[in-house]
Amino acid sequence: MFKVKVITIGKCKESWLNAALFEYEKRLKNKMKIEWVLVETNKELLEKASLEASFITLDLKGKLLSSEEFSRHLFSLFGLKPTFIIGGAEGLDPKIIQKASFSWSLSPLTFTHQMVRLLLVEQLYRALEIEAGSSYHK
Repeated sequence: MFKVKVITIGKCKESWLNAALFEYEKRLKNKMKIEWVLVETNKELLEKASLEASFITLDLKGKLLSSEEFSRHLFSLFGLKPTFIIGGAEGLDPKIIQKASFSWSLSPLTFTHQMVRLLLVEQLYRALEIEAGSSYHK
């Protein structure tokens, strides 16, 4: 089973967003385990990031990847437990961005950090479906 860790600020407050996250986690349950690490401040986020050997940041200035490119990148990490870091409303501390092994932009658009959680989980699911050759990704 593929395992990933997501470190992010705050709890998801929107019930509809929690329901969507739950739906994708349900779809992933036999294929991928997501460990959520929720912190309250940017300082705590920096502390958690400093404990990771490597991690991927989700950042507006990161590299744009197609879903297929992301799937290939994710599966190149197979056997490892990739860690994704999502900043809060103020974005990521530059120290976190500098230490990242990869910085990924979901879009040139700006999203709330809570929406980014859902977009990440959907892209993780999509990556697995691309790898499996299913019809989900068209």
